[in-house]
Amino acid sequence: MPNPTAIPTLPENAPFTPEQRAWLNGFLAGIFHDRVQGVPAATAPAAPARPLLVAYGSQSGSAAGLAKRIAKDAAARGFAPTVRELNSVPPAALASEARVVVVTSTWGDGDAPDNATAFWSALSAPDAPALPSTAFAVLGLGDRNYTDFCGAARKFDERLAALGAQRLLPRAECDVDYEATAKTWIDSLWPLLSAVEGTADAPTPGALPAAPAPCSPLPASPAWSRTHPFPARLKTNRRLNSPASTKDTRHLEIALGDSGLIYEAGDALGVAPRNCPALVEELLAALELSGEEPLGIPDVPAPSLHAALLESFVITQAPPAFVREASARSPGSVLESMLAPERKADLDKWLFGRDVVDVLRACPGARFSPAEIAGVLRKLQPRLYSISSSPKAHPGEVHLTVGAVRFEAHGRARRGVASCWFADRVVVGETPVPVFVQASHGFRPPSDGNVPIIMVGPGTGIAPFRAFLEERRATAAGGRNWLFFGDQRRDDDFLYSEELVPMRDDGFLTRLDLAFSRDQEAKVYVQHRMEENAAELWRWLEEGAHFYVCGDAKRMAKDVDAALHAVVAKAGGRSPEAAAEYVAALKTAKRYQRDVY
Repeated sequence: MPNPTAIPTLPENAPFTPEQRAWLNGFLAGIFHDRVQGVPAATAPAAPARPLLVAYGSQSGSAAGLAKRIAKDAAARGFAPTVRELNSVPPAALASEARVVVVTSTWGDGDAPDNATAFWSALSAPDAPALPSTAFAVLGLGDRNYTDFCGAARKFDERLAALGAQRLLPRAECDVDYEATAKTWIDSLWPLLSAVEGTADAPTPGALPAAPAPCSPLPASPAWSRTHPFPARLKTNRRLNSPASTKDTRHLEIALGDSGLIYEAGDALGVAPRNCPALVEELLAALELSGEEPLGIPDVPAPSLHAALLESFVITQAPPAFVREASARSPGSVLESMLAPERKADLDKWLFGRDVVDVLRACPGARFSPAEIAGVLRKLQPRLYSISSSPKAHPGEVHLTVGAVRFEAHGRARRGVASCWFADRVVVGETPVPVFVQASHGFRPPSDGNVPIIMVGPGTGIAPFRAFLEERRATAAGGRNWLFFGDQRRDDDFLYSEELVPMRDDGFLTRLDLAFSRDQEAKVYVQHRMEENAAELWRWLEEGAHFYVCGDAKRMAKDVDAALHAVVAKAGGRSPEAAAEYVAALKTAKRYQRDVY
């Protein structure tokens, strides 16, 4: 028999988030505690928790992670938080929310992330509802190297205010090194949220907060994170291109050892790289410093300036603060006149492809102490790489597909920080490779293995689709698989051909459409193959296929998106407007997902 003195709790399989379950269990405890002690519940009513909607737009997972952190902190402070992807929040529903926190990254040229585009379309529409009873705050994540820094956050912030919502505090605009700025902003948020009162706090009788978008059921071990990565070891470093290729793409296998790190197909691996030692030496020479000088900065534990430049700071790009300071210390330099606001375009053009050494050489006489140079450089951030393996096929290890970036610019050799660190300086079995798992916000193969999938991944964009195929083979998924892959030349750049061709031949890979741009006079790309197969592609979509894209965000992803709209319009017999609605519906249903960079 049930224990009459027990305090009831929700079962673990109840359809609520951990935060919702914790709040409801606390609410039940408040009601029943005195009752089981023999005291009428009415003598000690439980104060209802204050609802809080935390909505996010996230392309790589960082914004989603911050949103969940805010919700966790909110629950501990007496709020009843609900976490939702922005696309799952109808703007009309905001009118019934007293408190809303929006966390969003920015994609492309100031655009909203994929899981926030439908929300922005509805919010920016002329018939969007007024929001006089809603208090809001916006936290933006971005990268100052892009022109429209935190553009999506700015758009959301300004539009919510224009609809009459009350801005609780100025939006935060966080650079790639976002932790400190985000923490300060979040800490200042709590008293403002606590002071909000409104009719939106009154719940509909019998209603409960809507369940958020599902999260990964297999989170990475909390012991290892962005700020505390695991020192893994490289097992394999194999070049995938032929010696005749102009490209250098590496297949990397990393042993996870006893880290406890776990991942799923579709996740990314964060890697904390090191700068090129030769570039560090060039920079020290330009600074006229030995590198042995102590840094004397508490939040940079490096024992010397040399170590800090190697491990802690971005030196391949010149941040605005450094450019301004170097120019100020070198009157008459070539940069001085370009710092005027009206010459920003000229400055951006000059800086493109140049690094910190270039700026110092253009500013003769500019001198910095170790602490001063550290104060105007940006922190070196981890790189996120799409994982190219399934843990079911390769337990205890993770695979990456990394293209080494090497080029000449302004008379000097340039190298990608992380890619050339892997290719040239990480010694197999010896050099520690600091890593952590960045869980995907939804870029995964369908949970139903019978659902067909279409994958578009040229170049290193093949990475997650190799993982998808390994996962579906390991789980005996019966759904059809279609891959569009492309690169420069078939003989030199057909990555993983030794795996993909047998998959096609044995029928597991239902279709393999290839586009090698330089094997013929007219360049052919994956989007051309899509349009050539428009009727079949449309048929797959109508039969429920999920459509995935991975790779370059600036060109390829936009071209593929345009091709998808063209396929729907042509093969589906739809107007451009109806085709756009169809594609938007695919995104909302999570049948069109992108992992782009």
